[in-house]
Amino acid sequence: MGTYMDVHRGFQGITPEQLSEAHQADLAIEKEEGVHFERAWADPESGTIYCLSTGPSAEAVQRVHERTGHAADEIHEVPLSV
Repeated sequence: MGTYMDVHRGFQGITPEQLSEAHQADLAIEKEEGVHFERAWADPESGTIYCLSTGPSAEAVQRVHERTGHAADEIHEVPLSV
């Protein structure tokens, strides 16, 4: 099981409610891909969203995001943490 940080761009002006809705959409189907989305952060000014997840692969993380309508622009495996 890997840990992944993904980046989404183009969400200028996103509200807390919209971020929560997108995160909840991922949570609703994450188990189908063996993924768990831990947390999401957003910067409404730059339009950047970051998501932290665990799962079997970056491809599995992306499949969840694609199915919920917000594919990631980048997904980075994070092999070390403290």
